[in-house]
Amino acid sequence: MGDADHLEDFGREERPPCQLYLISPPAFDPQAHAAALGEALSGGEVAAYQLRLKGVDDAAVLTAAAVLLPICRQADVAFILNDRADLAKAAGADGLHLGQTDGSLADARRLLGAEAQIGVTCHDSRHLAMEAGEGGANYVAFGAFFPTSTKTVEHMAEPEILRWWTALSPIPCVAIGGITAENCAPLVRAGADFLAVSAAVWAAADGPAAAVRRFAEAMRTA
Repeated sequence: MGDADHLEDFGREERPPCQLYLISPPAFDPQAHAAALGEALSGGEVAAYQLRLKGVDDAAVLTAAAVLLPICRQADVAFILNDRADLAKAAGADGLHLGQTDGSLADARRLLGAEAQIGVTCHDSRHLAMEAGEGGANYVAFGAFFPTSTKTVEHMAEPEILRWWTALSPIPCVAIGGITAENCAPLVRAGADFLAVSAAVWAAADGPAAAVRRFAEAMRTA
């Protein structure tokens, strides 16, 4: 995986500063999105990118991955695939993000190997986070922290769960759900290792590079 194992780097005693974890738009043209992704990654502030495509066939996912993964590799950014361990392996992804209904962490680890970066959605649940950590997850994801139009929100989380987790475990935590440069400071202060963002970057009126810079500044000054 080269140097694109930023997610693993956070499993150390001293946590580095918070970084961005970009999530793809829910639907897009791969070639058009490739240009936006290149812009977003140009400043070096992004640690990981997750390809999250719902309701499309496997071939569409692999086509998008073939276009976007080289851009992440060039920028030294971890390329994570959502949901499907088999597609993550076929695409040559750096890792996989599993929701609670996306299959077994143990099965995914067996398929993808010890070097794969595997994260698990834990909603607002301490129990799920403990299970994921004990099961060998490389990171846990909490949220949603704010309302979001990217997906239907069934679980809302409070910053306190980030404080609890970072005091308990060296495994990185990702905050997700409606996060913007304007509202992210409490999550950074609570200990989030990564902020997972989508619309706040891709839908920014002044473009993804400017949006990423705003996040970088907000994280530095939180």
